[in-house]
Amino acid sequence: MTLSFELSPEQLAVRMQARQVANDVLTGVAPAIAPFPEPEDRFYALQPIYKKLAELGFLKGLVPNEYGGAYFDNLTFSLAAEELARVDINVPSALLGTGLGLNPIINFGTHEQKQRWLPLFCDGKARLAAIAYTEVTGGANYDSPDPTVGIQTFARRDGNEWVINGAKHYTTNASGWDGNGADLISVVCRTDPTLPPSESLAVIVVERGTPGVEITGMIDTIGHRATNSPRVEFTDVRVPADNLIGTPGDGLDIVATAFSWTCSSIGAACVGRMRAAFDYAYEFAKTDHRSGPVPVIDYQNAGYMLADIKTRIEAVRYFSWKAADHFDHTGGKDRELANQVKIFASETAVQVVYDAMRLVGVDAYTNLTPIAAIMEDVLCFPVYDGGNMGVRRRNIHNLLKQDGFDPLAASENRLSVIPPA
Repeated sequence: MTLSFELSPEQLAVRMQARQVANDVLTGVAPAIAPFPEPEDRFYALQPIYKKLAELGFLKGLVPNEYGGAYFDNLTFSLAAEELARVDINVPSALLGTGLGLNPIINFGTHEQKQRWLPLFCDGKARLAAIAYTEVTGGANYDSPDPTVGIQTFARRDGNEWVINGAKHYTTNASGWDGNGADLISVVCRTDPTLPPSESLAVIVVERGTPGVEITGMIDTIGHRATNSPRVEFTDVRVPADNLIGTPGDGLDIVATAFSWTCSSIGAACVGRMRAAFDYAYEFAKTDHRSGPVPVIDYQNAGYMLADIKTRIEAVRYFSWKAADHFDHTGGKDRELANQVKIFASETAVQVVYDAMRLVGVDAYTNLTPIAAIMEDVLCFPVYDGGNMGVRRRNIHNLLKQDGFDPLAASENRLSVIPPA
């Protein structure tokens, strides 16, 4: 039996559709956002472009078939992410943020909760979901056993309602397209300030239009220029008791699963951004003489650098495929490859784009080429979605310390640590 990297006809079709959409639709992002100095206005300008992706079925790809969707497994979604991110990172980030907001419902919600919320994202409209995870003081210690630190957004039970109070940063998509909120926000909170996360961490869904949800600021980032990064404040936000996903304490597994789901897609997005830098540098090297007698590519050091760049792109691509396939095989329960690929892909992307910049020279540090803007995009990857230092390496470290850790399990699509019965 041989190991095959051959994609299915369905996966090839999704990849080709995403490539075509990137070429035909996402090339319109840069001119659409260029006139706007404020980050929220740049994000709002994405709405008609995002809506086109929804009409083409990319939002339905986030939703299981039985709830009206046309579900992409993790590998298929990663294939699309690479192609979309090659041209633009902002619209794929809005799509990823929506998937992140829906993930707790998809993986941990009841049938009734899924029936209530998931079909909404299959109507071809520009729907947005978000996960309100990062505290304004940071999110790395959300799982600290000390109840006096970590998540400080709290929900208290009042009869048949939960009442939420707290504030979050970097809640991608949370503003909605008009500043009045996303269609739904999955809020990571604690249900008791005296109990550790293992007993109190929870995810509660807040729907658009719920009183007490306010967008109080917008963070402007140097890359991902039209990606939505608002501050959201929850003041006596009342939602029905059955908006709680699972039970208090389940939030640890819910959050870990959601942020494992994103990893291979982020790895694939890193490939897309690296491809954009390579494509420019490769064409430059073949056609530009830099006032010399031969094209740049004829010089050995330039050729070797391109060879190294291309090799690293291929390595990240196949690692992303493996991590995505592993997620699909283990139902997202194994965290090892997910965290590894997020670290490796994001840090490799920074090095690759830097090498492309060195190859092209000083023009790559200006607006004369796309490479400086690509560098601004990839610098985000190591520090967002669970920073590599504060979260991702710590997750792997914790796995390594657990009794029964099997260092070969992930390579064989098995759980690295067998959970207790």
